[in-house]
Amino acid sequence: MTKSILDDGGAVQRLDPGGMLESVRSLPEQCRFAWDMARGLKLPGAYRSIDRIVIFGMGGSAISGDFFRAILSRECAVPVFNVRAYDMPPYVDERTLVIASSFSGDTEEVLSAFGQSLAVPAPKVVITTGGQLLTTARANGILAFTFEHHGEPRSAMGWGLMPLLAIAEELRLTHDVGRDVEEAVELMTRMLGEIDQHVPAAENAAKQMATALHEKLPVVYGAGPLIEVARRWKTQLNESGKTAAYFEELPEIHHNAIIGYALPKRIAKETAVIFLESETLVHHRVQLRYGYTKKVLQKAGTSTLEAKARGKSALAQMMGLVLLGDFVSTYLAFLYGVDPTPTTTIDDLKAWLKTQR
Repeated sequence: MTKSILDDGGAVQRLDPGGMLESVRSLPEQCRFAWDMARGLKLPGAYRSIDRIVIFGMGGSAISGDFFRAILSRECAVPVFNVRAYDMPPYVDERTLVIASSFSGDTEEVLSAFGQSLAVPAPKVVITTGGQLLTTARANGILAFTFEHHGEPRSAMGWGLMPLLAIAEELRLTHDVGRDVEEAVELMTRMLGEIDQHVPAAENAAKQMATALHEKLPVVYGAGPLIEVARRWKTQLNESGKTAAYFEELPEIHHNAIIGYALPKRIAKETAVIFLESETLVHHRVQLRYGYTKKVLQKAGTSTLEAKARGKSALAQMMGLVLLGDFVSTYLAFLYGVDPTPTTTIDDLKAWLKTQR
């Protein structure tokens, strides 16, 4: 059997000058450190008098907001709205907790929406490494959680999510989330011994999945809280895997997408669908639909893959699947012979936007 390039340490090192693999494997420790640091964030008592939470964010920062919304919705009546737009929604008022999250602090959509929110007497928190967002927060006496991360924004998910969970704990919107964080960190740490680069492809589920996705169009399916994990997989496959990828949610696909599986035939055969599965987070009726959907896809000539969540808490199951997906997307880049770190097209777009007024 031909040795996989993924088992060639020298080849992987040459393809990864930006150190994406190291960033991926550091996620468990990042989450632990970010949680310990975020628990020191103290909010005024008045912040507890809220009816809703609105998070301004894009990209990796918005994904953290999606996870936060999914987790909080399981035990709290306060709704969370994630705004991926330039404009603040009209329902933001004095009983809305506004959280502006931007890795760089210079995300123009976030700066625009947050700037509009300054005219509203809403409680506010900023999560960032610096930039104009931090400058604006300090100029207006707004509480800021700041951090340092030497890597790409998409590899800083711990820094985006842990402060949100700490805010929920501080506001008494969640119960014993620290226990769930500990479980998530321990699970991801164990997983490193199973899917890190030193584990050969013959025993490595992440390498095997990346190989199955190579030269295929990946589509990721999720249900319940795993819809947000499916979105994360999709964006990681785009940014790190450098490939087109999409995500869908169940049971919604059974009211539309399932009709179009077979055509065009060539695309159906070149597509691979990854099912993110959980015995406790996915409704039992939806679990039945998973099995039926796989049969329909396979009949259409589309290959299917499974990624099963591990752990007890929603957070642990979601973060375990995140770690797996991050490794899969990075390995896929190596199979394509490309560096997973750069996002040149995004950088070019941002540079162009600066010339447009």
